[in-house]
Amino acid sequence: MVEFAGYDMPVQFKGIIPEHNRVRTTVGVFDVSHMGRIEVRGSGAAGWLNRMTTNDVTALDTNQAQYSVMCYPDGGIVDDLVVYRLEDRWLLVVNGANNDKDTAWLEQHLEADVQLDNVTAEMAQLAVQGPKSEPVLEKVSSVDLAPIGFYWAAPGEVAGVRMLISRTGYTGEDGFELYFPPEAGDKVWDAVFEAGAGFDIEPIGLGARDTLRMEMKYALYGNDIDKTTNPIEAGLSFVTALDKQGGFIGCDALRRVREDKPKRRLVCLQMTGGGIPRPHYRIFAGDDEAGEVTSGTMSPSLGTGIAIGYVRRKHAKAGTELEIDIRGTKAAAVVVKPPFYKDGSRK
Repeated sequence: MVEFAGYDMPVQFKGIIPEHNRVRTTVGVFDVSHMGRIEVRGSGAAGWLNRMTTNDVTALDTNQAQYSVMCYPDGGIVDDLVVYRLEDRWLLVVNGANNDKDTAWLEQHLEADVQLDNVTAEMAQLAVQGPKSEPVLEKVSSVDLAPIGFYWAAPGEVAGVRMLISRTGYTGEDGFELYFPPEAGDKVWDAVFEAGAGFDIEPIGLGARDTLRMEMKYALYGNDIDKTTNPIEAGLSFVTALDKQGGFIGCDALRRVREDKPKRRLVCLQMTGGGIPRPHYRIFAGDDEAGEVTSGTMSPSLGTGIAIGYVRRKHAKAGTELEIDIRGTKAAAVVVKPPFYKDGSRK
C-alpha cells in the first residue's frame, strides 16, 4: 500500500505480473476512486468547456465521452482528462494528483453562466477491465451492456445501486467504469466479485495498471506529459482540434508547433538487446544523445523491456535503431509503432 493523492492505494495484491495477465485474459477490478471528478452545469457550459479543452465537445451526443487535454497558453499540458456529456450536466474525470490544480485552473477561468462543482468525495469509481468484463457485469446490471459503445455511457443500476456505467478504461482491454455513491462501495464491490467468480476475477493494483497502460502507449501525466510538453509532440494531435470555432487556451501556440513541426516526438521503444529501461534513462543515436525515457518497464505480455520517451524528430520513425543507457551500459532498442501490445480486446 502507498499514499497517493490523499488515498491509500494498493500497488499489488498477488503481484504485478499475475494481475496484469488476469486483466489481459479474463477480468480484474481497480478501485480508481482517487481520480478527480468535476461536474459542470449552466447554459454556457458547452462553449466554455470547448475553450478550456483541446478536443471539440460540441461533437458529443448525450451520454458520450471524449478523451481530451487542457493546456496552458504556451501549449504546455495542464492535464489530460475524460469529458462526459450527460443529460443535465458535464462530468470531467481528471488525474487524482492534479485534482486540486485542475479545479483551481478551471475556477480561474470560470464564466458567469457556468457552475463548477468538485464531486470527487461524493463519488466512488471502479474500473472493471478485461475481455470478460461484459459477461461479468451483465449478471448484476439493470441495463443491456452490449449496445454501449466504446467511450459511451448509460445510467443504470449495478447490484441495485444507481450509477453511471461507461465503456472506458486505461488498459487496452474491453471494460467499464462505474460511478456511484461511495457509501455503496462495499455492496457494489462484493456483487461484482460474486458475479465474476466463474471468470477468476481478481482485484488489481496500481503496479499492473501502469504496465497495462504502458503496453498501449497511454500517456501518464507526470511521466510522459506535463506542463513542459505539448499535445502535438506527445502524439495527442488526434484530440487537439486546432481548427475548431473559437479555439481554446493554448491553441495559437500549438498552431505554431504544428506549422514549424515539433522538435521531438514521444515514441515507443522496444528493447532488442536486453535490459529494462526506466524513466530518465538517456536515449542515444550512436554517440549523440537523442532523448530521454519517460516511462519504462518489463512488458509482461511481450516478455521484453519497453520504453516510452521523447526523441528528436529525425529519430522518431518506426524501425529506427537506438540505444538506451541502462546504468552505464548502452542497450539496443528499436522504435516501434504503438501500441506495443496489439492483441487487446480494445485498442
